[in-house]
Amino acid sequence: MAKVLILVGSKGMNVKLADKLAEEISSQKGTYKFINLVDLELPLYPAKSTEATAKIISLTEEIFASAALLIVAPEYNGSVPPALNNAIAWVSTSSEDWRQALNGKTVALATHSGGGGAHVLMAMRQQFSYLGANVIGRDILTHYKKELNPESASEVIQQLLKHGQA
Repeated sequence: MAKVLILVGSKGMNVKLADKLAEEISSQKGTYKFINLVDLELPLYPAKSTEATAKIISLTEEIFASAALLIVAPEYNGSVPPALNNAIAWVSTSSEDWRQALNGKTVALATHSGGGGAHVLMAMRQQFSYLGANVIGRDILTHYKKELNPESASEVIQQLLKHGQA
């Protein structure tokens, strides 16, 4: 079964959502590794030196080693949260080709957002597609008035695991 790397771009409700989706990955016999990008405290890109730190190299290696990615992030001002955007900038510059780490990688998107979440899902879809990822057509959208739909979550994870094996 596919090894999924779960990348979370914030604290709070998105961590809880990622935890629920990790349970679904396990229930479908998948394996996963969980990384909260906020906890990595990556330097702001571009820093004075654009040399990748050990944390950035490790993150890039984790992406290379995964069969698929599950990105869980809230909407920040109608777009991607800073921790996620910063990490993507570093990963895209820490390998030989800027698309290398994500090119052909299967990606599923999820959000818990106070502002609705549709904008961050569109922004992530556009960004990950531009980087060469194969973004699953369905995504997961929750907010304070819309709980996680277990059937939808199951279907998205099933597609992620299926397409992440190829």
